Amino acid sequence: MATDGTKIIDGDTANDTYWGIMDLYDSGAELQMIVNEFPLEQLEYFDDFDNEIYVTSCGLAYWELGLMTAERLDYIKKVISKDACIKEWASYSEKEGKSRKTVLKRYLNKVEKANKKIRKRKKYRKITNFIFSENSVLTFQLSNNEYAVNCCVKINQYRGSCNYWLVPITYKSTSKPTIEQIMESEILGRTIGSGFSREQTQASQPGIEKIWDYVGGKPNFYFGFVIQAVEHKDLMNFKNKFEKIGELNIIEGLKEIGSIGGEDTYERYDETYTELDNQIKVFGYQKYPIRIFINL
Repeated sequence: MATDGTKIIDGDTANDTYWGIMDLYDSGAELQMIVNEFPLEQLEYFDDFDNEIYVTSCGLAYWELGLMTAERLDYIKKVISKDACIKEWASYSEKEGKSRKTVLKRYLNKVEKANKKIRKRKKYRKITNFIFSENSVLTFQLSNNEYAVNCCVKINQYRGSCNYWLVPITYKSTSKPTIEQIMESEILGRTIGSGFSREQTQASQPGIEKIWDYVGGKPNFYFGFVIQAVEHKDLMNFKNKFEKIGELNIIEGLKEIGSIGGEDTYERYDETYTELDNQIKVFGYQKYPIRIFINL
């Protein structure tokens, strides 16, 4: 069950469906194309629970875009009447079952009425004046006076949000580091099992063979960095805490997510890096020599 809560848009399936539709809409796609890409009635789905999640999130998007019809509303009611989600959540707790029941009642009250304010297509402004560039190596001094280091492996802009993907480097010292010292240090990442052949995995993540060679044998996995993401607007408040000491020419295909968390204040950032060794143990992060990620 890949869902986090009882709300209509709450969990992987609901978010992928609702925002998949909205992204198409905001990109200028015709309404019929959206219906074709995200049909309300799916011929194949895993079970009644997942189908309800899909149908209700799809139905909400339809309603907001003025795509709701009497036939579609009847189908949504038919799916909801099976009580698949209510039963599933009630098996975990009575409170969650009642919560989903309340959510669905409010949902139907909403989509049964005509939408008098159709959602307008949104145009998201992209940040062009970045605080740091991709591949920047940044050092900063913690509250315990040690210097810590990270690398901005990627700047990700999506739906109006601009995030700097900052990956921890294991270097710590009371002395400010140089880029030459960082080249001899390690960076944090995680492996992700692949269900495909080695050839297919390598084709979908160019550069993964460098990590395979480092591990040895004939492994077959994807790689992702351990990322502490900071939004542009938040980083503006503590950008002066960081000093750029150089750049790493990281292989583009390896700039994927192994795990991701968010920080919005320097105090939280300081706490994360002060306790980095403990977090590595608790979460099973893996250390890799920085040199294997570099384009030569």
